[in-house]
Amino acid sequence: MPRISRRAFVQAAVSVGATAAWGVPPGASRITWHESRDHFPEGVASGDPDSTSVLLWTRYPLKDTKTGRLHVEVAEDPAFLKVVASADAAVSAEADWTCRVLVGRLEPATVYWYRFTDPQGFGSRVGRTATAPADSDDRPVRFAFVSCQNANQGAQNAYRRMIFEDERSQPQDRIGFVLHLGDFIYEIVWYPPDRPQGMYDRRLRDIVRYARGEQIQDYHIPTNVDDYRAVYRAYLHDPDLQDARAQWPFVNMWDNHEFSWKGWQSLQKFGGATRAAQTRKVAANQAFFEYQPARMSRPSGSLLDAFKAPRVADAPILNFDEHGLGIEPGNLTAINSLKGYRALRWGRNVELIVTDQRSYRSEEPLDRAEAKAFSSEEFPEFIPEEAMAILDAGRTFDGGRAPLAIRYGVTDVPNFRRDDPAQTILGDEQKKWFLDRLCRSTATWKIWGNTTATLDMRADPQNLPPGLTKPWPGTGYAGFGGGDHSSAYVERGEIYDFIRDQGITGFATVAGDRHSFWAGLAAKALPPKRFEPIGIAFVTGSISAPGLVEALEHNFPKEHPMRPLFLGQSPADLVPQPTVNMLLRHGVRSCLEYVRSGDMTKARAASNPDLAPHLSFVDMGGHGYAVVLASRNAFETEFVCIPRPLERSDSPDGGALLYRAHFHAHLWRTGESPKLTATVVEGDPRFSIA
Repeated sequence: MPRISRRAFVQAAVSVGATAAWGVPPGASRITWHESRDHFPEGVASGDPDSTSVLLWTRYPLKDTKTGRLHVEVAEDPAFLKVVASADAAVSAEADWTCRVLVGRLEPATVYWYRFTDPQGFGSRVGRTATAPADSDDRPVRFAFVSCQNANQGAQNAYRRMIFEDERSQPQDRIGFVLHLGDFIYEIVWYPPDRPQGMYDRRLRDIVRYARGEQIQDYHIPTNVDDYRAVYRAYLHDPDLQDARAQWPFVNMWDNHEFSWKGWQSLQKFGGATRAAQTRKVAANQAFFEYQPARMSRPSGSLLDAFKAPRVADAPILNFDEHGLGIEPGNLTAINSLKGYRALRWGRNVELIVTDQRSYRSEEPLDRAEAKAFSSEEFPEFIPEEAMAILDAGRTFDGGRAPLAIRYGVTDVPNFRRDDPAQTILGDEQKKWFLDRLCRSTATWKIWGNTTATLDMRADPQNLPPGLTKPWPGTGYAGFGGGDHSSAYVERGEIYDFIRDQGITGFATVAGDRHSFWAGLAAKALPPKRFEPIGIAFVTGSISAPGLVEALEHNFPKEHPMRPLFLGQSPADLVPQPTVNMLLRHGVRSCLEYVRSGDMTKARAASNPDLAPHLSFVDMGGHGYAVVLASRNAFETEFVCIPRPLERSDSPDGGALLYRAHFHAHLWRTGESPKLTATVVEGDPRFSIA
């Protein structure tokens, strides 16, 4: 990006709510500094670097006062003999003592160290950060993407493994930044006394108690900004997460749990009841702003170093526009109190386009009570794909000829979405912005940072042998719901058709949310419809939140006739195996063959080739992280999978490694179809690989 003036830079700092620190010629530090982490209990962090600047963060709580001051320094060396920027910054009780400093006039593609010091000389830990390459820089870009850390239920060993491996890499092979794709916190908290049996095989950690929280069933949720702040502080006391934030700049985007589990726009949903929560949406946005160093925009007139929460009330949202956006004024004010979607550039090869999948989306059709008619005990998890498509499209289905009812077995289920607009996840305004960024990008790789997955998740119960259970009531394939772009067929199709029609190459999606590893090709439809890949797509496993396999192990009935499809056990197996991975990639016949013979070759030979031609890899129980290497000719992704993180590892490397899988795609030309190759480098994820 071009160099900007100091005046313009100060204005940019104000726009993201930060103090400005302008670069100067290198010189030795002139302050007295003694590390005292107790004064900075949540550590330090940096975020959203560009080629000449980066946003820095810390928290410095004080007592018996409402304001304080810190001095920040940025240096070219960890000894601070070459300080290149410094500034004084305010902290205040109003911002929960958090501090944000935007440092400018830095050099591209350069590693820097930073620290904060109070007036008495007590200092934070030293953080490390790095700027992006200049827009014309052709060097490869390496970054990690992560998602879904639940400190209430698990350990963050994945970060320890990431740090261990990165510190032993050559400088040119080190991670440049970490993209965090949401669920940085889980606002749903189980207090140990409320569930003494724990969660699955996990103990519950007593990390936070909400001062004003609300209890629903046996869990607790935040109700105001102080509650949301409390859960961020609790998470940042985790040593592995804190070390990771001090090691690399993060690019953060919220998913659902930063606000509410089943939340959409400024609405919450618990026990099937939807309720207005404009005040909580604003509180969630405020806490995110205060605790994440992200260049997110706020309404004009906001204070420099504090989030000025707009006044809203929890009012019913009764009217929606043609895109499903609630037009109640408080809803619009709440969701616009912090705008998260944005684009960041790293050299010639990477433009990262990060979108918000929660604040502007319409109601998820399958989350409505009427959709329960398409679920049955005989076919757990399965929903007819044809019903999902009709409900997604609403009144636009079949060119405006949406049916009055949807057949499910011998039942005609009323089409409760017949008069509604097609589902949107991005919302109209954000989608237009997203398509414009894609079209205008000159980067080799246009990377969609989508907090939710885009790859279809389906099974083929129509191929079940007679006699195993009742006949499948659907007409073909079954989906699993999910509320992401894998079942938002209309909007995903619009995006992918745009990419095809505009001749855009180098399109890749990196995502989270599913608590599982996925790799495959981006396509708007699967057989029997036309399969036309236009890009590549990946999903990272969770850092620590439980996944589907873990849930199945504890919840799926042992005598259910469908159990072999999810947790199959061959004659040679001592314990059930995650055949759900094979179900999603190869189909029901492969699962049943494995249970019968235990022969993986025979099981794969029974694969349904039309089920999942888009998938190269799926592991519904995987924990860990993913690393991308994007260069002028290739896009490479590596999944690093660790054992289920029940407890924190004392090992410097974060503990054992289950497997390492590598995926490679050459840059394709306009009119060509992308291709993805998969290689298991270490370990044996035998049910996951194609």
